[in-house]
Amino acid sequence: MNLAPPSTARGRVLLVIALAVCVTLFNATVPLLRDWFDLRVYYGTIDTWMHGGGRIYDYRVPGTTYGFTYPPFAAVSMLPMALLSLHSAIAVALLLNIAAAAFILYVLAGPLLRRYGWFGFAVAACLLALLEPVRDTFSFGQVNLLLLALVLADTWLLTAGRAAWRRWAGVGIGLAAAIKLTPVLFIGLLLLARRPRAAVTATLVAAGATGLAVLVAPDASRFYWTEALWDTGRIGRLAYVSNQSLQGVLARLAESGQPSRPVWALAVLTVLGVWAWRASRAVAAGDLMAAFALTGATACLISPITWVHHLVWLLPSFAVLADIGTRERRRTLLRVTAAAYVVLCSSFVWLWFDDASGVDGFLGSNMYVWITIAMLLGLPVRATADKSAAVVRGAGEKVAAEK
Repeated sequence: MNLAPPSTARGRVLLVIALAVCVTLFNATVPLLRDWFDLRVYYGTIDTWMHGGGRIYDYRVPGTTYGFTYPPFAAVSMLPMALLSLHSAIAVALLLNIAAAAFILYVLAGPLLRRYGWFGFAVAACLLALLEPVRDTFSFGQVNLLLLALVLADTWLLTAGRAAWRRWAGVGIGLAAAIKLTPVLFIGLLLLARRPRAAVTATLVAAGATGLAVLVAPDASRFYWTEALWDTGRIGRLAYVSNQSLQGVLARLAESGQPSRPVWALAVLTVLGVWAWRASRAVAAGDLMAAFALTGATACLISPITWVHHLVWLLPSFAVLADIGTRERRRTLLRVTAAAYVVLCSSFVWLWFDDASGVDGFLGSNMYVWITIAMLLGLPVRATADKSAAVVRGAGEKVAAEK
């Protein structure tokens, strides 16, 4: 597999232009465009709350049963939309997602960017834009990339940030957890990684943000934490093919579309056990990014509902795989990673939109779940420079002592 870029500047420019054209044509014609549906939910909720005298969780998109499903702090953080028109809110959401995607690339593909400069960034951006979870995040007007950027900001602070900045580690995870529950698992990772200060910071920030929402919207907070949180029917059908979580798999197997809760609980506990084991080994090896990647994959699996656009949490896993494959020239690993990437670009699971029965339905409609499980079980762990140096120092000290 030849990964060498074109040798001339002109060749690189032409390749990037060709990639950008192909990505643009593909995204404009092949995928299902979502018409900013989720952003319309956010905007309608804030508009009704601020200007219509309504309550956060009473709003429904006209002609549908869909309304706001996030914790109250998410609505509080979106209050600036009350000052914007819908089209302005869409423009702002696009800019924020572009900025978040650029930061994510910077954190995940730093070595590539340093090695190939603008060319590496441009190619990585094109590849990122093809992924279905990323496409859907933009097309829905979703917040997934923003939340991933907040979590990765803490990863960067803990691994590459200046020592003076590390006191802020945990703020990003705390804010993300207050906006949406999926990132809560990263607080558990901070504890596994023996970063108690960051874990406490994340917990306090999440609690503080939630407390602020209680002050701003007490009725909505009471309703969410006592009723809405436990009603998955508010989010959508568990058996819907876009639900690529363990519970989605079980729901598509159940005739009623309602999976056995004890079976799901057992599956979740099993996955959490595997995650704790693998993440702990990654931390011990000094590969905190791999530990974060494993946590993102686990969060997707154990969440009651993981829509396809939530799978942006797999991006750190792809980054780890690509880094190891290119640095160590592991061609088989690169081929497997490329195959998983192509599947996640293809909207493959939607072939079973109407009928997920049979062996082909079981295997095909849950394909993104199988990829996520493979990430959890098989993601390689790197020995970082710091860890390797520590091992070398320890060996040197042992030899000196023996002498």
